[in-house]
Amino acid sequence: MNSIPESKTLPTTEVISSKSHWWDLRLNEIWQYRDLLFLFVRRDFVSVYKQTLLGPLWFLIQPVMATLVFSIIFGKVAALPTDGRPMVVFYLVGITAWTYFADCLNKTSKTFTENAHIFGKVYFPRLIMPLSIVISCLIKFAIQFILMLAVLVFYVYREANIDLNAMILLTPLLIIIMAGLGLGFGILISSLTTRYRDLQFLIQFGVQMLMYAAPVVYPLSMVPEKYRWAILANPMTSVIETFKIGYLGVGTMEFSHLAYSFVFMLVILLVGIIVFHKVERNFVDTI
Repeated sequence: MNSIPESKTLPTTEVISSKSHWWDLRLNEIWQYRDLLFLFVRRDFVSVYKQTLLGPLWFLIQPVMATLVFSIIFGKVAALPTDGRPMVVFYLVGITAWTYFADCLNKTSKTFTENAHIFGKVYFPRLIMPLSIVISCLIKFAIQFILMLAVLVFYVYREANIDLNAMILLTPLLIIIMAGLGLGFGILISSLTTRYRDLQFLIQFGVQMLMYAAPVVYPLSMVPEKYRWAILANPMTSVIETFKIGYLGVGTMEFSHLAYSFVFMLVILLVGIIVFHKVERNFVDTI
């Protein structure tokens, strides 16, 4: 009589479960899915301007138009001071820094609502989606940053009152802080919008108002001392002021302010990732 062979249990390669501890963030999976990450980066970068007439030129048109509008409204009409620097470069430096943060925040805040059709069909680390947005926005920032440098070189050549200095070496740190703040706030808001859709209507207005709570269109030096603490409470304030000090040679910044922004970024990023990881497990049922 032939014996029936015993069935062998195949080794499990991966277990997908909705039950996990809040500290089990599985960040190592991001590296395992890095090819998918860069695929999303390419999609985010290409798809936005794929069917437009001017294409990537909009990356340059947007800061140029914003700089011209700010120069007329805040420079000419409102006559706000620019600490003795040409209006064009003063506003362009602030706009370049603020736009990267605002783009990261606005776009990552829609992660769940705009990608529910993908999340409901296939598994991959959900954090890859907002990370791809931050990286694609970094490409846009790099293009606008080159434009900013070109304008600065032009004004330096004309012997304008611009003083490039060693503070520009802090640029990589400033980019990390902006990316971390945008990602942290964005995924936190994205997690909350799965239950409270009202936040979608408030986010763009809130980001716009937040810009006026940072020294983008005015120097920090013009803010009265008794109110300056409120502006410094905005973690983007020290980032923008450091940009202005490095590339314009003017600004009000202490390293303690920059340390506050860095710690604030770490905290909001950690909280955002934890909440995002908790919501991603069952957001399909609530979105």
